[in-house]
Amino acid sequence: MTALIQPPTQTPVSAPPKKPAAPRRHRSFRALEPSRMGVVVRWIWLSIAGILSFFPFYAMVVLSLKPGLVVELPGSLLPWTDISFESYEQVLGGQNILGWLWNTVIYSLVSVVAVLFLSAMAGYAFAKKRFAGKEVMFWSFLAMVMVPFHVTLIPTFILMANLGGIDTYWGLILPTLANAQAVFLMRQFIQGLPDELFEAAGIDGAGEFRIFLRIVLPLCKPILATLGIFVFLWHWNDFLWPLIIAKSNSMFTLTVGISSLQQQNVPLSTMLAGSVVALLPIFLAYLIAQRYVQEGVTGTGIKG
Repeated sequence: MTALIQPPTQTPVSAPPKKPAAPRRHRSFRALEPSRMGVVVRWIWLSIAGILSFFPFYAMVVLSLKPGLVVELPGSLLPWTDISFESYEQVLGGQNILGWLWNTVIYSLVSVVAVLFLSAMAGYAFAKKRFAGKEVMFWSFLAMVMVPFHVTLIPTFILMANLGGIDTYWGLILPTLANAQAVFLMRQFIQGLPDELFEAAGIDGAGEFRIFLRIVLPLCKPILATLGIFVFLWHWNDFLWPLIIAKSNSMFTLTVGISSLQQQNVPLSTMLAGSVVALLPIFLAYLIAQRYVQEGVTGTGIKG
């Protein structure tokens, strides 16, 4: 009887133990940050730029509080000597600053409301509506930005004179309402709004004007606030057009009125006090709407 010869059993060769993976070395965040010396240099340059930017406003306020003194640098710029509010009393009492201020407020606020409303309607039409010649009309209107205001100044004045707009509020405001830059920014912003909102509103039976009031305007609050600040500044600081259209002292704006004080031999401190009064509304307007400015500017990037 033959014995069954079994092959020798082979013991499985165990795989060599794996070496533990080396711990991953995380890149230090310090390598990504600028060096401390770079931070210090940047802080120094920003501080110098801030001081140089703030210095004219500081000098204007300090010198307006020192009437009747000869300006001597740097002694006159010390804020704790010879302070008096006499210049502000003369500005608010003797001069016609309050009347000029009222004219400037009307000119700026009415222009802001009208420009925002008209540019929002035009931007909505150019962004979401389809009609023949839309692109040609839009780019032709935008080409107005490249035309200097001085080129159209004389024709505009002749037109306003023939219409009887000289020395009137509507003659002062009307030529500034067609703002191509505002239309462009509104169009860019509204292009980013989803079309489904307008389609759903149309299916529900909302008309175009209702869609504009209930959907477009509420969604455009950031860009409207940004444009409002810019348009307000443009009109508040406008000098050339108010100088030409206003003939009487009672229709002067602040920029024109303060400039006219130089011809009356008014002291420097009084003129600077008037400049401070003219600056305050701009500063307050920016404080009120500053949280919308950055959001509105970043939301109007150029889209295809």
